[in-house]
Amino acid sequence: MAYRAAGNYNIRSQSDTGEFPIICETCLGPNPYGRMMKSKNSSECKVCTRVFTSFRWLPGRGARYKSTEICQLCAKLKNVCQTCLLDLQYGLPVQVRDQILQVNDNMPKEGANKEFYLQQQERNLSLTDGTTPGGAYGQIIDDGKNTILTKLARTQPYYDRNKSHICSFFVKGECKRGDECPYRHEMPKDPDNPLSQQNIKDRYYGQNDPVASKLLNKANALPKLIPPEDITITTLYIGGLSDVDEDDLRDNFYQYGEITNVTVLPEKGCGFVTFGTRSAAEKAAAATFNNLTINDKRLSVKWGKPQTQKTNSTNTINLAPDLPPIF
Repeated sequence: MAYRAAGNYNIRSQSDTGEFPIICETCLGPNPYGRMMKSKNSSECKVCTRVFTSFRWLPGRGARYKSTEICQLCAKLKNVCQTCLLDLQYGLPVQVRDQILQVNDNMPKEGANKEFYLQQQERNLSLTDGTTPGGAYGQIIDDGKNTILTKLARTQPYYDRNKSHICSFFVKGECKRGDECPYRHEMPKDPDNPLSQQNIKDRYYGQNDPVASKLLNKANALPKLIPPEDITITTLYIGGLSDVDEDDLRDNFYQYGEITNVTVLPEKGCGFVTFGTRSAAEKAAAATFNNLTINDKRLSVKWGKPQTQKTNSTNTINLAPDLPPIF
């Protein structure tokens, strides 16, 4: 075990040598002239347990000192902040982002498989410019225009998150520091709030995150495109077409499954995309509803209606009227 720990130390000291941490704007704080302390190979990553170079700083007045909790490699694999572990693009938990973007990340969590996976990802990231996320998230196409994530994302920094923690002695009525106490002297609003029970690994791996559960419940309340009961319908209606042709629709919908037919009606400004399977059509509908932009044009997506089958009219023979009754 001692030899393995030393090996991790050497690997980390050579790879994690950044001059600045990977942190979000909220954790950095509003002060552009803040000082940051750097300690080389001084902390253990809370996720991979490898030694890394940590940073510590004061975000601003009335805030508590913050430090990096995970190494830069783990942060790049999930595209998250090294301190709060929230997504750098949307400011949302990993569980929310991955579930909405349908990211299937089977990252090993322990044992030799985890160590081999980290070394492999570290080698792959060394071949990039350093700004490209790795892991399963780096393999998907995310242009930052997802409608659901945009609605849930926080557009401005939330500096109240950097406030000092509540003084536990004040809650018990035993704090004697008064104004010199570095912690907040106020009572918790809800001691049983599940948001107060958060775990770093659960936040990182996107499992059992109470903050994510709250946001996902909010996302489920948003309008959705309900699939029709007729399972034979595999066609999606695309409205608002102007400068979009058949090739553009194929390029945007091929990632969801096999496409059997694409029809564009320029005179009506709409089109139809037919998939080979119902599952592919449902996947495309869920991913593109209120979230489809082609050639800078916002398009609408609906389920196509089945064409009514035309029945051949048969010639009927008009029979002669019955004879009048005999009285």
